[in-house]
Amino acid sequence: MNALLVRLVCGVLFAAMALGAVVHPPKDLTQGLGMLLPLSMLLGYAIKGSPRRSLIPKRKAAPPPPDVSGT
Repeated sequence: MNALLVRLVCGVLFAAMALGAVVHPPKDLTQGLGMLLPLSMLLGYAIKGSPRRSLIPKRKAAPPPPDVSGT
């Protein structure tokens, strides 16, 4: 339930920032680009949620080759 609440809050923050950018557009390009980073992070978190571990298991390391020294 906690993850759902965080995603909801991120979605609301994204909507508020996007609405603020529409109502008061940025003065120049650098300010507009500076607004894109937090917006994209909030939107990504609201859509996908927190990063999780990969579902694909990692391969185990191959055993070392046998020592073939002539004695």
